[in-house]
Amino acid sequence: MNLLKELWMEEDAVGVVEIILILVVLIGLVIIFKEQLTSLVQNILSKITSQSNSI
Repeated sequence: MNLLKELWMEEDAVGVVEIILILVVLIGLVIIFKEQLTSLVQNILSKITSQSNSI
């Protein structure tokens, strides 16, 4: 029974490590492509604003 509990706890730790690694990769991508993302969002918002004025 203790072996099963240890196995379950070990898998939980691996899941947490996987989530942390995924978050680190996503944050790294955001930092790398920050300028491109900013300009993309600004272009989208400006198009929404201009098109909403015509309605």
